[in-house]
Amino acid sequence: MCTARKSTASLLGVGRVAVRLIIRDLFSRKRSEILEPKLKRQRNPTLSTQLVVDAMLGKTGLYATMRSWIHSRTGNVAIITGIALPALVGFCGLGAETGYWYYRHRDLQSAADVTAYNAVMSLRSGADATDLVQNARSDAANNGWVSSQGTLTLRSPPISGANQNSRSVAILLTENEPRYFTSLFASGTVPISVRAVGTYAQPAPACMLGLDKKASRTVQFWGNADADFTNCNIVSDSIASDAFALGGSAKVTAPCVDAVGGDYVTASLTLTSCAAVTTNSPYVPDPYASVPAPLVSPTCASGPTNGVLSPGRYCDGLSLSGNVTVQPGVYVVSGGAFKINSNAAISGNGVTFYLTNNATMQVNGNATLTLTAPTTGTYSGILFFGDRSMAYADQTFNGTATTRLTGALYFPSQNIELLGNFSGSGGCMQVIGDTIYYTGSATFSTSCPNSGMASINVPGNVSVVE
Repeated sequence: MCTARKSTASLLGVGRVAVRLIIRDLFSRKRSEILEPKLKRQRNPTLSTQLVVDAMLGKTGLYATMRSWIHSRTGNVAIITGIALPALVGFCGLGAETGYWYYRHRDLQSAADVTAYNAVMSLRSGADATDLVQNARSDAANNGWVSSQGTLTLRSPPISGANQNSRSVAILLTENEPRYFTSLFASGTVPISVRAVGTYAQPAPACMLGLDKKASRTVQFWGNADADFTNCNIVSDSIASDAFALGGSAKVTAPCVDAVGGDYVTASLTLTSCAAVTTNSPYVPDPYASVPAPLVSPTCASGPTNGVLSPGRYCDGLSLSGNVTVQPGVYVVSGGAFKINSNAAISGNGVTFYLTNNATMQVNGNATLTLTAPTTGTYSGILFFGDRSMAYADQTFNGTATTRLTGALYFPSQNIELLGNFSGSGGCMQVIGDTIYYTGSATFSTSCPNSGMASINVPGNVSVVE
């Protein structure tokens, strides 16, 4: 009985141990089954997605799987980036489109500036309103303005700003830009508008004008020249690199010197209104280009009678000596030389001398002339007039400091040589020639309201001011 009990107890003890071992083994396996996927998840983040799929297929508890996924730190950057990506792309698109708008504004402003500058150049040359607008549209389109997307408005004079005058032009350009990314947030186009104002300075008068457009040294001061130009400029229309030349011991004072080409200056030049010779200037037109040549009488007149010279045609030259009074009118010297001999004293008012048929001017240095051009009529302001068909002849003027030639020395196709120390009354003498060579000493001025001379207008410089 006791033995049976002991056997039973032993069996029970062995069973308990066996059960304990089995349970331990089961727990050990279960732990491995639970921990192994977790370790794999840590090594392989893509298993998080697999767990979601398993949960959807019922392979694990949905709650536990979602809880595990929410608390997982693996793959969170990709998820956040995916959620924020549309906003990031939108902001990048907005920045790019805004930058494009600023680019178009700058491009349009450049087009407006160029258009305003060219419009003022045309205005200064006398273009009418229709031509100004047509040229402006072409200039703006050539410089980036899209005419199909905007408008162009030209105003001369401008209606606002500091340059409301007849020498200024305002250009207003608009352009409507289409939307791209921003069309998600707003409708319609984006309007861009710019404004530019160009103007040119007040025309300045000139006293000396060289008309030859190609010659070297069209206007030249040399030797011991000493010229003072009061309130009037010196102009050379030549495109040569030395269109205006100053050398030797010459001294010149003037507000400005303007040359279409360049300058060659090796002597004293004092400019009171400009920093240097203004090169690449616009052409200055001949102020007497429309004046017709005088009618030539078929009859030849004789020299002065009792010291008085009357208007008429003088053939084969004209020679004057002693004291001679010149009657008002037009004198045609046809051929030969017009000579003012030594110690002659010639005076007259309202006179014009026309040299034709290769006639030349020769004034002796000791002669004294006191001559004044007409102040009215066809030849108003013209004292000496050279035939336009006499190309390249030399017309030489000499004289003492007491000589007064009031009016224009106009030889549009000939060379003028000024060798004496003379000018007009109050400095009122214009010199207009194909080329000009000056070695004298005199003062020139434009303060001559009653002289009858035409104004030599030097176009003012063009600039964009607004």
